[in-house]
Amino acid sequence: MKFDSWSAFLAMGGYGFFVWLSFAVTLLALLGLVVATITTRKRLLRQVSQKQARAARREAARKLENTL
Repeated sequence: MKFDSWSAFLAMGGYGFFVWLSFAVTLLALLGLVVATITTRKRLLRQVSQKQARAARREAARKLENTL
C-alpha cells in the first residue's frame, strides 16, 4: 500500500488510531514479558546461590563437629 505523505501513513486510511494502538499494546506486552523474565531469572539465581551458601555452611559445620 502506497501512502502520499507521512500523515496519510499515520492515519492508515482512517484506522490509524486502532493500528498504532495495537502496535503499542503489543510492544508494551512484550516489554513486560522481558522485564518479568529478567527479574524472575535474577531472583532464581539469587535463591540458588543462597541455597548453595547455606549448604556449604552446613557442610563446614558438620566437618567441624566431626573433628571435635
